[in-house]
Amino acid sequence: MLYPQRLGQFTREHTDTIAALLCGLLLFFGWFALHLGWLGLAFLLLPAAYVIGGYESAREGLTTLFKEKELDVDLLMIVAAIGAASLGLWRREYHLIIDGAILILIFAISGALEGYAMARTERSIRSLMSLTPDTARVLLQGREEAIPISQLKVGDEIVVKPGELIPTDGIILSGYSTLNQAAITGESLPVEKTVGAEVFAGTLNGYGALQIKVHKPAQSSLIQRVIRLVEQAQTEAPPSQEFIDRFEKGYAKVIVVAGVLLATLPPFLWGWDWETTIYRALTFLVVASPCALMAAIMPTLLSGIANGARQGILFKNGAQLEKIGKVRAIAFDKTGTLTTGQVQVFQVIAASEYNQENVLKAAASVESYSEHPIGKAIVQAADDLDLVGAIQVQAIPGQGIVGIAQEQQIIVGNAVFVQQYVTNLPEELREMAQSLEQEGKTVVWVAQEGRGAGEQGSRGAEVMGVIAIADEVRSQAAATISRLKQLGIEQIVMLTGDNEETAQSVAKAVGIDRVYAQLLPEDKLDVIRLLQQKYQTVAMVGDGINDAPALAQASVGIAMGISGSDVALETADIVLMADKLEKIAVAIHLGRRSQAIVKQNIFVALSFIVLLLVGNFLGSINLPIGVIGHEGSTVLVTLSGLRLLK
Repeated sequence: MLYPQRLGQFTREHTDTIAALLCGLLLFFGWFALHLGWLGLAFLLLPAAYVIGGYESAREGLTTLFKEKELDVDLLMIVAAIGAASLGLWRREYHLIIDGAILILIFAISGALEGYAMARTERSIRSLMSLTPDTARVLLQGREEAIPISQLKVGDEIVVKPGELIPTDGIILSGYSTLNQAAITGESLPVEKTVGAEVFAGTLNGYGALQIKVHKPAQSSLIQRVIRLVEQAQTEAPPSQEFIDRFEKGYAKVIVVAGVLLATLPPFLWGWDWETTIYRALTFLVVASPCALMAAIMPTLLSGIANGARQGILFKNGAQLEKIGKVRAIAFDKTGTLTTGQVQVFQVIAASEYNQENVLKAAASVESYSEHPIGKAIVQAADDLDLVGAIQVQAIPGQGIVGIAQEQQIIVGNAVFVQQYVTNLPEELREMAQSLEQEGKTVVWVAQEGRGAGEQGSRGAEVMGVIAIADEVRSQAAATISRLKQLGIEQIVMLTGDNEETAQSVAKAVGIDRVYAQLLPEDKLDVIRLLQQKYQTVAMVGDGINDAPALAQASVGIAMGISGSDVALETADIVLMADKLEKIAVAIHLGRRSQAIVKQNIFVALSFIVLLLVGNFLGSINLPIGVIGHEGSTVLVTLSGLRLLK
């Protein structure tokens, strides 16, 4: 029972190839019969070759003619082939029927080869579609039950065993494992994941079993967004392809008019005989058709999109692959883009009577009860210390936090807040704090106040030291900026709503010379417009909701795929799936390479058309040679475009 099914599937997948093979066999036997003088058999086999080899082209050409009222190259090929056969019957020069059949055969072979070439790009892109399983193993009343992915709800708990694909985005509730995220983020090495970490659908679980809580609808998962965007990219034609499509419609009409003139005027103007005139006119219809020109762009851009997807760069459509190669200026958001958006302890400075460990341990003892990012950063820095639990902890929003640890009151906060408990701040620490703040760091003061058993009131607090907090600059940021400058990007700026000192500090660390600080979302939009007036094609890289207007205004909007907000991801034109800034340089190189290949393809296509036209008018090529040159150039530029898959 499986054999007929497999045969049917094989036939559907290779229809063009089978048609070309049958056409070739019928042509060969028809030529052989004609050579032996068996005209009846030849006139039976050769029309069958025409029908089988030319059916698909005739169908597409006639559909375009009747539905869109337009001529296309498929119909021109069929007209040329039938014209050659008619001329052969009229003049009883039956080799012309063979010439027409050869035209049909080569056109059929070309179509099959182009189909295989494009299928390679299609498979590369659509490999994303197979990255998620159909079902998920859900925990229901303590039992595992497999249900379709589409039925998963937020809050469901699922189990993923070693070696299985993660079915949907979620948060790990229990377990520890390494996940291969290469298919989603382009990261080559597995990533360690444990309780609290987010996992993405389509990533491959390693050696550990995981229990995961679904925290967003399955259709909103990262991989599903990728799939939708890739499907969208395949259906949207970039401006260059739209121009070629419009050009082809007008060009086909010009060819027909020119073909009619060439089929009627030469006998009166130059004394050609009618056979030569019509034959040259038919050859003209073939060699002047812009098939190669039509194939010069989309195979290249689709290959580039597939290449980018494999490297964790998602182009939403071919137009963005074109534009990224033309970018002359780039604007970066600071927080979450050039920096990780995760604050960390930069430096601990202790007063003379204390050491760094005392300061950090005291601060962490009360900050362990805080949900503030600064408090979490301090606790994380003190992770390897033996912390003492604090009591009577009270947080004052925007100022600081106090609590009692080991019968001592601990005060942690800004300078104004701490001064409520101490008589004065040490001058040396004050100068260091000012210097750190000028570098863009946030300074937290730490003080303690002794409370003896049975004491009434306090003895007065004293400063233990200061802790400098900073947003961590991405490790690859400086190298990315340097690489972009090497690529010839004329202007690189940083946009941020943060203060000038912090902005300048980050800009200096990564190598950016121009900074726009204290910006509102609409201010970022204005900066992008100013850059566009001077540099025309401008890219914006961001991750937050406040970046969305600037991402939309930019010629090319680039969003961070993991840390980026949903609004930024929807607004942007390109998404960096692994939040790797160095991929921006890769995207620009890919865009420039695609443009170079497109230009090469257009040059090759036009060169072949010109050479074949000249050869036709000089009488140095016949119809089969014209077909080989025409179809050969089409296959050549298609295969050339597939170079971007590597």
